[in-house]
Amino acid sequence: MRPLVDALLTHDPRERERLSQALLAMALLAAGVLAMHYFVAIGQADAAAVWWWSAFTLAGMAVFFGLIRSGVSRRWREPSLTVPQMVFALSSGAVAYALLGPGRGAVFPVVMTILMFGLFVATPGQMRWVSLYAVTLFGGVMAWCAWALPLRYPPAIELGHFLLVATMMPAVSILAARLSAIRQRSRTHRAELAQALGRLREQSTRDELTGLINRRHMQQLIEQEHQRCVRSGQTFCLAVLDIDHLRGINEAHGHSAGDAVLRALAQEAARHVRVSDVLSRQAGDEFVLMMSDTRAALARGGLERLHEKMSALRILQGSTALVVTLSGGLAQHHAGETVDQTLDRAHAARAEAKAQGGNRIVVAA
Repeated sequence: MRPLVDALLTHDPRERERLSQALLAMALLAAGVLAMHYFVAIGQADAAAVWWWSAFTLAGMAVFFGLIRSGVSRRWREPSLTVPQMVFALSSGAVAYALLGPGRGAVFPVVMTILMFGLFVATPGQMRWVSLYAVTLFGGVMAWCAWALPLRYPPAIELGHFLLVATMMPAVSILAARLSAIRQRSRTHRAELAQALGRLREQSTRDELTGLINRRHMQQLIEQEHQRCVRSGQTFCLAVLDIDHLRGINEAHGHSAGDAVLRALAQEAARHVRVSDVLSRQAGDEFVLMMSDTRAALARGGLERLHEKMSALRILQGSTALVVTLSGGLAQHHAGETVDQTLDRAHAARAEAKAQGGNRIVVAA
């Protein structure tokens, strides 16, 4: 059964929704066809005319289903073809009204159900045009019936039916406008919620000052890299970097200058690391760089190039061009070692670089 349903409705959720709606509309009109044949059975409608009407109605809905199922309808602005289906169904209903004679009042509930399909899809403007079309169409059919067959369709009764239709249709348009406003507010609220959630996710993973990955998220990424390397047998390197003499910059030029140095350094460094590497700000002037799928010998070359780029950086603060240097420690992760142990060795190498006067990279043993 499931393969048959998939073959009929496809696997695409949006297409399934459109096709399910088309099948529901077909089922509604099929019920209308059965009702029409009931009136034939009790002698209130002409059998030949109803058979022609039934064939035309069901064939028309089958064409709509085929257009949606084949994907042809996706070329148009409204792939679900809801409004064209409504116009077709209303036209079919108007013909049924002319065929039913005394039983014609049964058409009105079907007409209202047809209009309900559009309430949740069509725009208020489309519903106004559909309502105007329905009023004009049924008004014309009622006028013709009252003129051509006054005994079967008494003019006073037809006028009453027309007033009913002319009252229902504007009411449907008003409901459509209200539902459209509700849908628009719902879409706006969903978009605002998605933006808020995106900002929260960004704030939970990014350092506010530099825009780099923050300490907590970096720890998660390092653990993930560690697990991947355990499975694959590969390795990775961690580098701990900090800015030499940032405290002196803060004291001489103010903390805003220190913040400017941190931002400029982070932005420049992010441009020069590999796409597969991750740079994070840990705290204060300390950064951690994770270099995946690489060993210390290769990682050191990349880190030295980054160090040179940072040393050449000039950060304008007023009329002063600030020159900053980095000290760093690099450690290759060893099999059987924890992430914290690798980080400790990188920290120790960084401390040794500081002890040697700074502005250099030291590789941990």
